Amino acid sequence: MAAGDRRCPRKLRMSRARGPSGLELVLRPARVEASLWRRLRLEAQFECRTELFDRYAAFARGIAGSRYRRRASKRVDRSDFEQFAFEGLLEAIDRFDPLTGVPFTAYARRRIVGAIADGVGRMTEVDAQMTQRGRLERERARSLTASQLASLQPADPLAALSDLAIGLALGLMLEGTGLMAPASGADPRPTPYEGAAWREMQARLVREVDRLPDRERLIIRQHYDTGLSFTHIAQMLGLSRSRVSQIHRSAIDRLRARSGALK
Repeated sequence: MAAGDRRCPRKLRMSRARGPSGLELVLRPARVEASLWRRLRLEAQFECRTELFDRYAAFARGIAGSRYRRRASKRVDRSDFEQFAFEGLLEAIDRFDPLTGVPFTAYARRRIVGAIADGVGRMTEVDAQMTQRGRLERERARSLTASQLASLQPADPLAALSDLAIGLALGLMLEGTGLMAPASGADPRPTPYEGAAWREMQARLVREVDRLPDRERLIIRQHYDTGLSFTHIAQMLGLSRSRVSQIHRSAIDRLRARSGALK
C-alpha cells in the first residue's frame, strides 16, 4: 500500500472525531429535531413550535382516527377528534422536557389520548351536531364579516355584501385546492361542467397564497390545510385569537385584491 493510501484511514478517523458536517446535521432527522427542541426551550424561538407541530400533526391525526373508529357516540365528527388531538399535541410540545430521555411520541401519545377523551366528554349534544367543519366555516365568516361591518356605508350595503361573498368564495376555493382535505371524505370541488374555469382560478389562488407574507401564509395553510381552528393557531403562535382572525382577514383581503377575476 502506498504511503498516501496508508494515511487515508487516519484522515477518515480524524474526520469522524471532529463530528458530523453541517450537511450531515441537516440530513439527520434526530439531530434536526434536537436542534428544534433546544432552540424552543433555551432560546425561546417560538417558530420552532410550528415546525414541531408540523412534524407530529400526522401522528396526532392517526391517534384521532384510531379513537374515532372506536367511538361510542356516532354524533361526534372525526374532525372534532382531530381538533382535540391537535390540542393535546400542542400541550405536549409546550410541556415536554427533551432532557428526560423519554421519546416525544411516548410522552405525547398520553396527552393526545387524554385530550381526545376530555374533549369528547365535554361536548354537549348541540356541540356534537355542529361539526368542526361547520365551526371553522362560521369562524371564517365572522372574521370576514367583522371587516365588512367596520367599513359598511349605509348607501352601499350591496357592495359590502358582495365583498363578503367574494371572501367566502375564496375560502371555498382554498378548500378545493388540496390545501385542505375534505373532513367527510366528500369531494368539494365543482362538477366537470364547471371545472375548467374553476380549476384555472384555483391554480392562480395557490400561487397567490405562496406570495403572501410569512405569517399570513402560515395561518392560511394551517387553517385550510391542517384544519386548525383560530384558537389552536393562536396557541401555537403565541398570539391572541382576535389577532389570528385579523391576520386571516388581511390575507383574504390581499388574495381578493390580487384575484381580479373574482371581482
